[in-house]
Amino acid sequence: MTDALPSARQPLLHDRYAGAGIDAPLRTNAIIEGLLAHRSVRFYAPTPLPAGTIETLVAAAQSAATSSNLQTWSVVAVEDESRRARLSALAQNQAFIREAPLFLAWIADLSRLDRVGQARGRHLEGLDYLEMFMVAAIDAALAAQNAVVAAESLGLGTCYVGALRNHPEKVAAELGLPPGAMAVFGLAVGYPAPGAEGAVKPRLAQNVILHREQYGAPEEPASVAAYDQALADFSEATGQGRTTWTGRVMTRVGTLAGLSGRERMQAALNALGFPLR
Repeated sequence: MTDALPSARQPLLHDRYAGAGIDAPLRTNAIIEGLLAHRSVRFYAPTPLPAGTIETLVAAAQSAATSSNLQTWSVVAVEDESRRARLSALAQNQAFIREAPLFLAWIADLSRLDRVGQARGRHLEGLDYLEMFMVAAIDAALAAQNAVVAAESLGLGTCYVGALRNHPEKVAAELGLPPGAMAVFGLAVGYPAPGAEGAVKPRLAQNVILHREQYGAPEEPASVAAYDQALADFSEATGQGRTTWTGRVMTRVGTLAGLSGRERMQAALNALGFPLR
């Protein structure tokens, strides 16, 4: 462990914050450097994954924290090409879902606890409440991020897919999910196609995200304006057009159309067996 990021690794910070400085000596090691280098990969080589890769990623995922050790998540590993194609069609036809050799569907899963209760002749009342769905969704997210870190340490690329939530019931049917289980997001996994490893996308400055003792963001307007410029430069350089962050915010959540059908999420969850009281 060192007290400051060595000069050879300074580009990691530069890319992550688009040149914005941090007024503190960052400590570093190989894990932190790997986290700083994270990027989404959307183009994959047709290279099969080594035997044991899925099991390795799941072991890493199961090593994440889980609320009260309830372990309220599951994962469905999809390698079948035709199933990946059908899931791609349900997730805005994103091509990389079809191209990646492995697609992991991360499940907020209360069905297992329900079966435990049924086996003991009890209805577990807490499963009917919103809190438990939140526990399951957070558990799944923590597990998945562990898997991402493990995958990247093995030279693999990944990309999260929130669009699985566009058609929750159809995805559940495709994956054979029981009541009380929902695919909250997907994850493509594979070796990046040569020359298409992706770039480190800049993030908001820490003075927007980091609050000390109490919430306060006096520097937010100026920092957001600077970030708009930085993200527009990044988007243009990576062939995505000159799009600002605030512009993306307006497009994504400014109207119901930006939710891509997810505005009916409560009804979908009810249909999938989550009462959400």
